Amino acid sequence: MMTILITGGCGFIGRHVAEELLKNGYDVRILDAMIDQVHADAEVSVPEGAQVVRGDVRNKDGVRAALRDVAGVIHLAAEVGVGQSMYEIARYVGANDLGTAVLLEAMISLPVEKIVVASSMSVYGEGLYSTASGQRLGYIRRRADHIKGGHWDPLGPDDQPMTPVATDEEKPVDLASIYALTKYAQEKQVLIFGEAYGLDAVALRLFNVFGAGQALSNPYTGVLANFGSRLANGQPPMIFEDGRQRRDFVHVRDVAVAFRLALEKPAASGHVINIGSGQAYSIADVAMLLADAMGTPEIGPEIMHKARSGDIRNCFADISKARELLGFEPKYRLENALAPFAEWVRQTGAVDRGAEMKRQLEERGLVS
Repeated sequence: MMTILITGGCGFIGRHVAEELLKNGYDVRILDAMIDQVHADAEVSVPEGAQVVRGDVRNKDGVRAALRDVAGVIHLAAEVGVGQSMYEIARYVGANDLGTAVLLEAMISLPVEKIVVASSMSVYGEGLYSTASGQRLGYIRRRADHIKGGHWDPLGPDDQPMTPVATDEEKPVDLASIYALTKYAQEKQVLIFGEAYGLDAVALRLFNVFGAGQALSNPYTGVLANFGSRLANGQPPMIFEDGRQRRDFVHVRDVAVAFRLALEKPAASGHVINIGSGQAYSIADVAMLLADAMGTPEIGPEIMHKARSGDIRNCFADISKARELLGFEPKYRLENALAPFAEWVRQTGAVDRGAEMKRQLEERGLVS
């Protein structure tokens, strides 16, 4: 029976990946540092049968011990969050990039056959756009003076409006935050290492992952967890800009399946692959859908009309490559999966730290 090490396996995604692997006949070992920001407010429950080793991925001796008799690695250990990465730079670079480097060094000379790393849609910056003439543009940035003036949508050549379209893996990377920079470095390290040492290496670029089990009291986690935490405390979800920015939301159970498939499908080796739902939702609509699901439709979102440094306007996934190489097909749609998520939020409870997050960003000049 193949043993798989999941770094960061006590986290939201990691627990679901562990469950998916155990269900499909794998042995699972988890290495997790159990940092307070992610785990302090909730009891961590890992699937029965998973072996848990507490340790930091930057500790080479601990990592080598965790890798004993392991045939494959799913590397999830990382600091998460665009906003926080813009002022805790050393923390993010250390955990994400140095941590990955230590893991890879520890794997040298060990009989590890496969590694799958969690990358992020954030590496794209803005998603793909199409002009009125049908030209597809892969490198688009918003102008600071436009943003400060409340003009949120990027403009194309000759300042013409554009239409956002689904982003595929051929779109050039454009790193707009320290978090994005670290995630891109993680995926490149893993793919370079795999080619050099003859391992099957895959990078999955995850879009906005949601589902029961997110860290509700961590204001830098996923947007739905933030919204749920606010609503559970009778507060309106805080939305930067005008709320019409569009994102792709993929259920954590679909993501867990994608990681298993990436381990199992030889055709995926050497590739970066989008993992999303293939659907686009405006953030304001998502806030209202969640309020309805939580039974608080009277609490509308608070539209900030301010921009957060490092944020982009639109990005949603083209998942054709995932379908082709992995046989991946998402089973959950946001509008059909919010009821169980909302029920979990109500039962779990959360400390709302959204206002604290906003204050921290404003104090550092990262909101304008």
